[in-house]
Amino acid sequence: MECDPDHDYQPPCDNNIVDASKAVWKALGVLQYQLGGMDIYWSDAGD
Repeated sequence: MECDPDHDYQPPCDNNIVDASKAVWKALGVLQYQLGGMDIYWSDAGD
């Protein structure tokens, strides 16, 4: 298996892959054309 569209981006993938449903990306405000490589910053909810 590969980490590509033909294999539904399933493992093995690099450890910096974020997988979510289309509904989650939509709720986060990520538009279809923005899907792909992007910078993601994580923080605790209390920060």
